[in-house]
Amino acid sequence: MSKIIRTEPNAILSKVVEYHGFLFTQGFVARDLTGDVSAQTRDILEQIDEALELHGTDKTRLLQAQIWLKDIADRDALNVLWSAWLPKDGAPARACVQATMASPEVLVEIMLICTK
Repeated sequence: MSKIIRTEPNAILSKVVEYHGFLFTQGFVARDLTGDVSAQTRDILEQIDEALELHGTDKTRLLQAQIWLKDIADRDALNVLWSAWLPKDGAPARACVQATMASPEVLVEIMLICTK
């Protein structure tokens, strides 16, 4: 039976779940929710880099991204940072939708599937 590795599990979620070389992340939100969508996105991308590094991989191994925005009008601002962050020709399959967020201060949330 293959081992399942759970990073920082709590009562409702794990930050990352690793299984058979695949990583499934939580939905990352900014640590500081006072910033605009660009500031929140920058922080989320930093957190993702840290989480992937902890598991011995990086953004060149992204397979899928799910992105939720409080206001879809912020999509262009998000895409500027997202595109700059992605490796050349390394964009994952992606969905980006407007959603009611768990907290009104959350402007963006990003969840990934990647491999090692």
